[in-house]
Amino acid sequence: MEHDEYPATSRRDMLRLGAGLLGGAALAGTLPGTAAAAQAAAAPATQAPIGTWPAGVSGKTAFVGLTPPLTGTYAAPGTDELKGYELAIEHLNAGDPLIRAMAPKVTKGLLGKEVIYRVADSEAHPNVAIQAQSKFIANNHAIMISGCCSSAVAVALNKLAQREKVIYMPGISGSNDTTGKDCVRYGFRCSFYAQTSAAALAPVLIKELGRDKKVAYLTPDYTYGTTVQHSTEQYLKKGGWTTVTNQLSPLGTSDFSSYLLNVANSGADVVIDINWGNDAVASIKQAAQFGILKKMTLVIAYQVPFLARDVGPEITQGVYAATDWWWTLEDKYPLAKQFVAAFEKKYNYKPDMTANEAYLDIAMWARAVSEAGTFYPPDVIKSFEKGEHTDSTVGEVWFRPEDHQLVRPVFIQRGKKPADMKTKDDYWDIVETVPGPGIMQAPDAFGCNLGPYV
Repeated sequence: MEHDEYPATSRRDMLRLGAGLLGGAALAGTLPGTAAAAQAAAAPATQAPIGTWPAGVSGKTAFVGLTPPLTGTYAAPGTDELKGYELAIEHLNAGDPLIRAMAPKVTKGLLGKEVIYRVADSEAHPNVAIQAQSKFIANNHAIMISGCCSSAVAVALNKLAQREKVIYMPGISGSNDTTGKDCVRYGFRCSFYAQTSAAALAPVLIKELGRDKKVAYLTPDYTYGTTVQHSTEQYLKKGGWTTVTNQLSPLGTSDFSSYLLNVANSGADVVIDINWGNDAVASIKQAAQFGILKKMTLVIAYQVPFLARDVGPEITQGVYAATDWWWTLEDKYPLAKQFVAAFEKKYNYKPDMTANEAYLDIAMWARAVSEAGTFYPPDVIKSFEKGEHTDSTVGEVWFRPEDHQLVRPVFIQRGKKPADMKTKDDYWDIVETVPGPGIMQAPDAFGCNLGPYV
């Protein structure tokens, strides 16, 4: 399937992206593209070419290929994610203090190169993402690829990255498999995932809702949904919670009536919705229409960007959810405050977790490259694998060398009553901050085998 390599948002967005690429080429000479900087970006002559290196960084630019979903069921979080990438790359090229706080060796650009990018709408489909990123690698010599809101896409691009020897930063991917059985040497995940979501959320649910509850699950039928459901079920067993039904639905389902009928007849006390994007919005609205939410307590196992806005705070009030990030963390983390201010100034709304995750991906990659002093992929990977701690928009973080998973906190939210909202965006309270080390499984628990560097 041929695919337009620009965001399917609006003509204005397309023109802005095109102008950014053309303007980037014109501005490249203003960056420190000196012979010394070019030498720093290269590796000794004894190192053979690998992937898109050194061809991809032989000039004044370094190309990044982005494939967020901009249409389909994950369009809203994907569009937010794209804006996070845009802001991060703008900050990287300008040497903004925010990105330098996470990547201190960054000046302007990356090792004397201006970072440029193109965007393709993955539609949250693995085959579309593979086609688009393959073109970016072959035609644009992408030195890094990123962009994802679907773990099926993340797993597929993991395999592409390993085969092509190009660094991949997934974006949002909640499946255990991404840094578990489908981990690769060339992939690095910054987001939280099924195991950490469940380990953080389950104790709060048991404490607040009680023991020995009966649970109905609404689960998207692919690697994200099935691993989130399995992990959540395992942790809730510690409180005597039992599963009475697990309703699996295809990605992109619009009519959940048959699944909700089974939930309504299940005798459950709690309904845990694992759907994401438009699927989550549709299933929750329909559950409310069915009257299910008057009889059962709603829980969101893995938070959905813009959920409260789209279903209404009347439905999400009192609802518990595990999340990657929320904008009120600006009160806890100084870098989150800087990010929210910069994002809101540029886009005129509060960022959600997808935008923050995209910014974090670019910042962590820039840190690894700048610390390595080269774009040579094995050296960049080894820079990640040092496990050095750095400050971020979610506090202190670092990568585990064994599975390339970022060690980071998970946040538990509770929906606010409409009357308690201080602003139109004030939908959630953060009720728990759960540190990463205590909730992460052993690095080999899900079968991770990273594979070779070369």
